Amino acid sequence: MRRTSSLVPPPDPGQSEQAEPGEPPAVAPRRETLRTEFPFELPRGYVDDAGTVHRDGVMRLATARDELVPLRDDRVRENPPYLTVVLLSRVITRIGTVLDVHPGVVEDLFASDLAFLQDMYRRVNSEGHTRASVACPECRHRFAVDLAGGRLGES
Repeated sequence: MRRTSSLVPPPDPGQSEQAEPGEPPAVAPRRETLRTEFPFELPRGYVDDAGTVHRDGVMRLATARDELVPLRDDRVRENPPYLTVVLLSRVITRIGTVLDVHPGVVEDLFASDLAFLQDMYRRVNSEGHTRASVACPECRHRFAVDLAGGRLGES
């Protein structure tokens, strides 16, 4: 006696699956999204050769390659603190209308803007967000602020 198996064709993509009586309805798998780009506004701003001030920009998440490649850079080998400049130039995708953010651009940032971007890099790549917990100096009320957000006083 020969046994045959019945194959059930896969469901038509245009149709939703129906649960059998007595079974819970099928739940579509939840798609997780990963935030990979973080907008920012520089405290002072990058001043280009024409004198234009650029304050808003975008930083993306760093990859392992972003952290490894600068270690082979001669400028970093000769001066280890230069790692910050090369690393930031790899992950900042835009400052204002400047799309080619290279080490020379990062070198020309004001020290306060460089410190801001270093802190933002640490936050988005270590902690996964740009929020910081702060306290009001008057009432000691604690709240979170988004360091990448808009101008002071904006929500």
